[in-house]
Amino acid sequence: MRDLTNYKVSAPGPVTLTGRFVTLEPYDRDTHLAGLWEALGGAGAINELLKYFPSEDYHQPEDLDRWLQSVRPSGYVTLIARENASGKIVGMASYMRPDPKNGVVEVGSVAHGAAMKRSPMATELHYLMARHVFDDLGYRRYEWKCHNENEASKTTARRYGFTFEGVFRQHVISRGRNRDTAWFSMIDSEWPLLKAAFEAWLAPENFDGEGRQKRRLEEIRAEITKEMA
Repeated sequence: MRDLTNYKVSAPGPVTLTGRFVTLEPYDRDTHLAGLWEALGGAGAINELLKYFPSEDYHQPEDLDRWLQSVRPSGYVTLIARENASGKIVGMASYMRPDPKNGVVEVGSVAHGAAMKRSPMATELHYLMARHVFDDLGYRRYEWKCHNENEASKTTARRYGFTFEGVFRQHVISRGRNRDTAWFSMIDSEWPLLKAAFEAWLAPENFDGEGRQKRRLEEIRAEITKEMA
């Protein structure tokens, strides 16, 4: 059993993470707010996209900024995703609820704009964030939690290699309604396999001339698991 007597890590801080498809930048109102608002659909679409966020509806960019600023004191580090090819803002995600004492942090407040959905950028965003947590910061556990009714989020968590751990019933009240929360995690001992699968999926040779994947991430992960058995 690993001796954790002297285990020590720091809370995640503002960081820039650069990949082949996307770059993540610490949120800055003046730099990012207008582009983020547009990327998430503006007033006509943002509230449907963020309907599972534990906040009131957003009617103008300042409402979104007010919420992003309000969660910072609790340890949120919001990262804005910028497409490398175009330079446009395409989405966001945050490190949340850091627990450095135990080496645990959560990824959440994930919002993929229309340009980002079902693209390599979305997968690379989560690879970059997980790699930073495990390889750079030395965390032991990386969590993904979502409303239990959010089937798309649960499917995505499994695709990325998070393990479903159960449902916390009547976990919180969100937007005036009960929320049962589905919990997922990946841990440091699993990361080498998950990292290898992410990198194989993101490699140029895994995409055809139209930019379509040749092998699914789950298939690659299963192949690596079989090879390691």
